[in-house]
Amino acid sequence: MKIKSFIVDRYREAPFKKRIIAIFFISVLVPIVCLGWVSLYAINAILTNKVEDSIQSVLKQEILTLENTLNNLNHVSQQLAFGINNNRLLEQHYFEQDLYMKSRYHSDLKSDLNVVTFSNPNVGLTFYYFADRGNYDFENFPVRETFDIDQLPLMESYPEITYFGPHVSNNRMYNGLVFSTIRKVNVTHEEVYVYIETGFKTTLNLFAPDTGITHSRQLLILNNSGEVTYSQNAELFPVSSVFPFTGEQDLSGEYNGFLWHREVSNQGWSLVSILPKSEINEEKNQWYLQFAIMVCIFAVAVGLIGTFMWRMVYRPLEKFNYEIKTLIDSNPADRTDRLHIPEFDYLLFKTREMKKKIWELYGEIEQKEKRRANLEVEKLMYQINPHFLMNTLDTVHWLAMMNGQQEIDKLVLSLNRLLRYNLGKIGEETTIGREIEAVKEYLQLQTIRYDFQFDVDIDVDEEAMSFAIPRFILQPLVENALYHGVSDNGYIHVDIRLGERLEISIQDNGSGMSPEQLEKLLHDDAMDSQKVGMGIGMKYVIRILQANYGDEATFTIKSEVGKGTQVFMALPVDRGEQAK
Repeated sequence: MKIKSFIVDRYREAPFKKRIIAIFFISVLVPIVCLGWVSLYAINAILTNKVEDSIQSVLKQEILTLENTLNNLNHVSQQLAFGINNNRLLEQHYFEQDLYMKSRYHSDLKSDLNVVTFSNPNVGLTFYYFADRGNYDFENFPVRETFDIDQLPLMESYPEITYFGPHVSNNRMYNGLVFSTIRKVNVTHEEVYVYIETGFKTTLNLFAPDTGITHSRQLLILNNSGEVTYSQNAELFPVSSVFPFTGEQDLSGEYNGFLWHREVSNQGWSLVSILPKSEINEEKNQWYLQFAIMVCIFAVAVGLIGTFMWRMVYRPLEKFNYEIKTLIDSNPADRTDRLHIPEFDYLLFKTREMKKKIWELYGEIEQKEKRRANLEVEKLMYQINPHFLMNTLDTVHWLAMMNGQQEIDKLVLSLNRLLRYNLGKIGEETTIGREIEAVKEYLQLQTIRYDFQFDVDIDVDEEAMSFAIPRFILQPLVENALYHGVSDNGYIHVDIRLGERLEISIQDNGSGMSPEQLEKLLHDDAMDSQKVGMGIGMKYVIRILQANYGDEATFTIKSEVGKGTQVFMALPVDRGEQAK
């Protein structure tokens, strides 16, 4: 279950591209692997059965041939060993004292042997062997000088006949391998045996078969006890050793890198054919190589087809992905390229058309929001607190009573200028210089009105004086410092610097505010409704900055109880042009 859950989770997390590749390769490789496995199994079984049947068939033919050969030797030896005429001539030759007659008997025996061997082409060297004397006579072919009956390799011995071989022929005129036999002749005067070898061509097919299967076959001959009497691989199966699988019923198997097949004769001895396993597998390996080449060709073809199909599916997805990503681009380039697939081209056209309509709607919404923001600003600008005007006029009244015309004129003149600036054309931009002048007029009115002393320090870069900004950026902040922070011997510092951005800082040394008070000042609408002074608060400044600059302007406030408050603004300069 854990493995299944792991596979499912990995599949769900995999992107579309990896899913397509995985599904494609699984759908291609699984049939190939299954087909290849079944084919290899079938071909292996067919080739194995073919080779084994062929080897076993050859062995049966060979053992039949060898049985016939040995039976022929047995038949000929019986003729010579029990033939009345031959036995009689042997005895006459042995007892005859007359050299002439002895010579005639000798010639007659030789003639009889030649007749027998000439009439049977499967019989080769033949002679009589005299065991008591240790010599031979009446041979039909010249005998090797190294002939020794005791050195012949024993194949099998029976009460009346003994078989030898295979061994090199004792015929000096032939160096091939032969089988031989000896049988005791039915005479009474001495121990006489007839020795017979197989013919010249009898064993050629046995030791050098032209089977068409292999040229590396090696042959073993086992006697009735399973001992190796002849071995063409003496290193693995030495002569006189017991064949490892003698007691088993199996007629084939594998041993030390060789495949062996055995066939048992009717007389009990066996022929064993051994072949290198690598040579048997050579035909299989050739077929495996051909199959591997076919699989590679098929895999390449599948890969090319898969790549073509992948490009046909994935490239349109990349186009759609690009179109979706460019939705955030306000000025996307008009693209008219096509995929040349009708269904995808239609979807691509609709996607581009949708993107175009979205940006048209976005532009309309942006214009509506700007108009709405301007209306809000206009509304705020007209919401000047009437109490301020009444208090100011009340001050003018008391000054008129207590002082002369100069103070009244000064107050009325400042009030007139301030009202004219504040009630100017809605949405009109101003400059830092004119904003500073309005702040000074406002401070002059407040200095006359309040009975406590405070200082205001205004420090402005000269190049910033003509920089264009929205109206009422500075005055609400100075007003907030005056009403909420400054008391007797208070201090307000206005600092304006023009660099990569227009940086405006207004700092006081008043009582400061806690984080809770600051949050309430910025976001509490109830507090905003309690207008003081000109009635334009910091929320107005924040909203007008958002309406004119969006996210490009920053507005931060730092305040600490007992240490004063600092308001900091940073405006982009690439928007602000020098006012004319």
